[in-house]
Amino acid sequence: MSLPAFVNEPVLELRRAAHRNALLSALKDLDASGPVRVPVWIGSDRRDADDPISTDPGNPDRVVAIGATATAADVPRAVEAGERGFTEWSRLPATGRAQALVAAASWLRERRHQAAALAVREAAKPWAEADADVCEALDFLEYYARGAVALEGGESLLVVPGERNEMRYRPRGIVGVIAPWNFPLAIPLGMVAAGLATGNAVVLKPAEQAPGCAAFLVEALRAGGVPAGAIALLPGEGDVGAALVRHPGVHTIAFTGSGPVGLEIVRAAAETPPGARHLKRVVAEMGGKNCVIVDADADLDDAVPGVVRSAFAYAGQKCSAASRVLVHESIADTFTQRLAGAVATLQVGQAERFGVDVPPVIEADAQARVRRYADAARRAGTLVAVREEGVEDVGWFCAPTVVAGLPGDAPVLFEEVFGPLLTVEAVRDVDAACDRIDELPFALTGGLYARNPHTVEHVVRRSPVGNLYVNRSITGAMVGRQPFGGNRLSGTGTKAGGPDYLLHFVEPHVVTENTVRHGLII
Repeated sequence: MSLPAFVNEPVLELRRAAHRNALLSALKDLDASGPVRVPVWIGSDRRDADDPISTDPGNPDRVVAIGATATAADVPRAVEAGERGFTEWSRLPATGRAQALVAAASWLRERRHQAAALAVREAAKPWAEADADVCEALDFLEYYARGAVALEGGESLLVVPGERNEMRYRPRGIVGVIAPWNFPLAIPLGMVAAGLATGNAVVLKPAEQAPGCAAFLVEALRAGGVPAGAIALLPGEGDVGAALVRHPGVHTIAFTGSGPVGLEIVRAAAETPPGARHLKRVVAEMGGKNCVIVDADADLDDAVPGVVRSAFAYAGQKCSAASRVLVHESIADTFTQRLAGAVATLQVGQAERFGVDVPPVIEADAQARVRRYADAARRAGTLVAVREEGVEDVGWFCAPTVVAGLPGDAPVLFEEVFGPLLTVEAVRDVDAACDRIDELPFALTGGLYARNPHTVEHVVRRSPVGNLYVNRSITGAMVGRQPFGGNRLSGTGTKAGGPDYLLHFVEPHVVTENTVRHGLII
């Protein structure tokens, strides 16, 4: 099997009426067909039910998905089925596994409008964000398929006369994937595809807010040729994820989500019970408190819209979203005024409306959390801007808010909010900004707007973040172009969508052979 060179999946041009109509038609069909069905899906065993398991954040009375809910008792069955599926799947050459992933990508590509519509309804992703989510999911399938073929070739080792050395990579076993809701297609499929591409069996525990999207992905993988035993779906609550982490038959945990949950996973996975034959490996991405530095010579025509996009697109519900701006004191007033003007143009509303920037947040608890932080920030600082037009009583809406002048110990400056709230701080210079960033326990993404190349290089050397963006928005990492992952408490330093990511799902094996033969037995 020969695959062409990897290229990123093009997004739809939503200015074209044909694309908009196709998406709206898919949404209409989704609504007309009623809630999607989500099973507990282990091997060939499919358990269905009629329980509501997800709703529309923009209209909480609308049920998006119904189905069965897995419990911790389902985890041992899923692992046992995975062990049987692993035997079959791992014996396939990498080209065979790649072929299945590419076929799954073809299946998903043919249904990209339906997938985007489901993300709009279940996760309240605006159309442009939902379409980009589909494209990234396709990229992960295609990129990791090619990566697995390359990985099977092994690594080159030193050669000396009379000796042959080879290093090959083998799958670890069972991968437990615990996925988030904010990229309900791309992130779970990326983690699952990495596990499958390298020959592992996978048990997927999706976010309880987006089980319908996860079921759609599992259907794509099975339609592409992944054996039923190699991919299981356990839609459920946190107890399912906890049981998956602690099960002795699970070799690798791939997690994307909050810091507290991620740290608990790391602690639990480190426990090695008596009789265990392997150490669990944790691949984790745990969010951040992402800062953008705006230096005195920055082009504000770039900086202002870039910051607004980074902070408020998808209501700030991206782990890479900007939450703090550190702006040089000489331009702080001008920047803040222009920022307020830009926030006033944001479109707040239901995700299904084309052109919406800020949809509702995912659920009632998220709305309460964001509003609590916003109220505290407004009391402690100075309100710069708030965009209340478009905020509806129906749905979990939060008004995009910018606050400045906060005291240095304000909790909002250090804690992850995960919503449309941005703070602005005046600093004397770039080093002062870097000092404030160094105080943070997180190091996921960061941004810099500056024209001086010496300033850029200086910040690059000082920045601890996993992904630093210069003179552009700090969200929207592309597979193969900007491998994504954080440092410090933002994660294990892995880079999803990069050339090294698959190494987390395999074990290296070295074979050394003496080639000076003393006789040959046939």
